[in-house]
Amino acid sequence: MANILLVANLNCDRIFLLNHPIKTGGRFHYKDGGQRLGGGGANTGIGLVWAGHQVSLVTEVGRDDVGDWLLAEASTQGINCSLIQRRAGNTCEMLLMMTPDGERTIIRPERPKFELPLPPNWHDVDALYINSSTEGAASWSKTAMAHCLVVAQLAKDERARPCHVLIASLSDMQDRCDRDRWTFAKTIAGDNLEYFVVTDGEKGAMVYSDAGCEHVAAVPSQVVDTTGAGDAYAAGLIHGLVSNKGIIESMEEAAIWSGFAVSCNSSIPGKGLKGYLIPE
Repeated sequence: MANILLVANLNCDRIFLLNHPIKTGGRFHYKDGGQRLGGGGANTGIGLVWAGHQVSLVTEVGRDDVGDWLLAEASTQGINCSLIQRRAGNTCEMLLMMTPDGERTIIRPERPKFELPLPPNWHDVDALYINSSTEGAASWSKTAMAHCLVVAQLAKDERARPCHVLIASLSDMQDRCDRDRWTFAKTIAGDNLEYFVVTDGEKGAMVYSDAGCEHVAAVPSQVVDTTGAGDAYAAGLIHGLVSNKGIIESMEEAAIWSGFAVSCNSSIPGKGLKGYLIPE
């Protein structure tokens, strides 16, 4: 069992089930799919809790009924929410437009600026995961790297992500990498980067390092809802690494986790992954 600290968002997802794929100028009918717990903090953290780890989440939510609901839901799932900060004002919903093929388009509000406090005692942490644009994340990563595993998602902009393992989807790389991918990753993550993992849905994932590159296949799954698949992949990868598995074996584990994620109608991990991790 590992102590894992997540710097990631906690969201209230509002689901709209569309009758056709989205296209410019189109008109659509929808069914209201209601609210559900989401965000990288929940989508990554819950699977890690089921795998037996102690998971703490650092983020910020509004001081309103939605914020109260998010904290209650995440706490019920076993995530330690004591480090989550409250801000004045509302917690805005994330709008998820779901098409019949399971793909989703996310419409989100501009987030208020959130700045991390002083870092914790890294001797008490086995792994730090960064998946947030919060101010101070790079500073936390730099101070943590000498003491624990640091895994990070590639940011949407060019900001630094100091880490041992950098994760990105191939779509994240679109129009951003016109050079060798390993060289690109090291400009983002620094010289202590050990692995750069690039996922590509059903085509699997590539891992880049000083030793070269290698492909790891995806796990075939019936796609119902792709929401949270990348977060589940990151969680499976972290689980493998903190369980002392090598990068390839950890990526194989991550592929299993993301396969369960896309095969259920949920933002957070579903019963399939829970049954895999906690057999009855």
